[in-house]
Amino acid sequence: MILLNTAATHDIDRTEAFKAFAQQRAEGQVLLAPVLLPPEERRLYIRRTIREDHQFRIHNRPEGAQAKFDKLAKSPFTFFRGTALLYYRDQAGTDGHLPTVLTIGDVHPENFGVMPNEDGVPFFGINDFDEAYFAPFSWDLKRGAVGFYIAAKENGFAQKKRSKVVKSFVSGYLNGLKEFARDDREKWRQYRIDNSPPMIKELLESALTSREKFLKKIVDLDKGLFTPSDEIVPRSKLVSEFQQAIDQYCETNDIDTKGRAGHFKVKDVALKKDSGAASLGLDRYYVLIDGPTGDVRDDIILELKQARRSALYGLTPQRVAQEDGKAERILQSQEIHLVGGDPYYGRTTFNDLEFIVRERSPYKDKIDVDDLSLKELKEYARICGQVLAQAHARSDEDTGVMDGRAEEQILGSINLNVFKDDIVRFAKVTADRIYEDYELFQKDHVLGAFNFVKQEK
Repeated sequence: MILLNTAATHDIDRTEAFKAFAQQRAEGQVLLAPVLLPPEERRLYIRRTIREDHQFRIHNRPEGAQAKFDKLAKSPFTFFRGTALLYYRDQAGTDGHLPTVLTIGDVHPENFGVMPNEDGVPFFGINDFDEAYFAPFSWDLKRGAVGFYIAAKENGFAQKKRSKVVKSFVSGYLNGLKEFARDDREKWRQYRIDNSPPMIKELLESALTSREKFLKKIVDLDKGLFTPSDEIVPRSKLVSEFQQAIDQYCETNDIDTKGRAGHFKVKDVALKKDSGAASLGLDRYYVLIDGPTGDVRDDIILELKQARRSALYGLTPQRVAQEDGKAERILQSQEIHLVGGDPYYGRTTFNDLEFIVRERSPYKDKIDVDDLSLKELKEYARICGQVLAQAHARSDEDTGVMDGRAEEQILGSINLNVFKDDIVRFAKVTADRIYEDYELFQKDHVLGAFNFVKQEK
């Protein structure tokens, strides 16, 4: 923040001070914390930040960037999900006095879900690590709290009830840390069908489906090729190029080439369209891998998702020296934060771009928060808080970021009652600002400020 000289004398010549101020402003330097900007300047700041965040997508896939901006305009929650850089620039440099962990970076109700574990069976946990970064542990908790507050508001709950949902999330987190402080349960605990709370057990059971039924939705089982649709665009001519990418993936990640994926022969490739709010405009592919037998029903689908720089890059208190290795960073997060996760999780390159590789599992599913009652949303928030606590407790595993047990250091750094109250108030204040930002974004969106595809007359 630039402060002009405000000496008591009124005849001081401030020409040079304003000259420096004007130059810094012209260069785009930050002259005032974004949260302090008046409404008109905040609107211009939002427009500029969102466009800046999507420069690559606008040039790479303008239709994808356009689709994302249209999607952001549909609801405050979607806007919150898809504007992580805008959110984190408002938090830049905060909470430097609190312990640093490997954060998830984008905690919200829809980034928890079902996925396959190393044994190929479904379990529940955090399922998106694109924004993972070393930061104060509170950054994850605050973003998650804001997400649950907005979800509760979108469900029509009054302010007091929204606060109760947030309290459940924070209580689940703190109680989870206390539990892990008593033993080393964070090293092996999984939410599976046999040991999950009723809500999660029901989700896991509903996610079970046959591989054949799953494959039929996107693969022609007679031809052994992807079936064209609005979301699946076959790119069969790229098979040989993707074979090189998959070979590199197997070598780089020490993948077991004798397992369920057979010899990792690429049979077909498709472009995947209409992805999540944060990924629209980035490259994403489905790769059909020949299974261990000649039966198409044994084939597996690997998803290649373009890796990008974390929204937290350059914004965290400089407690840990770190570079954004994109795919490598995301892979490290998955390995640390999950117990026995997807054995096919890895990284590769294609067209000089970094990609995260994972199995496109038939078990992929998540809780639809729109359908939850207040009691159910509080329970879900509590469970997600516990899952986040486990991820943070595991951040002392091979990260080199702290000595000793993460859960003990986190609990020892805060007054629990004061901290919980702080998070609840933060969630309300921040959510209110996000709703205001959303309205400003909508106005610009209607005017065409985010149109990058040629409009038909």
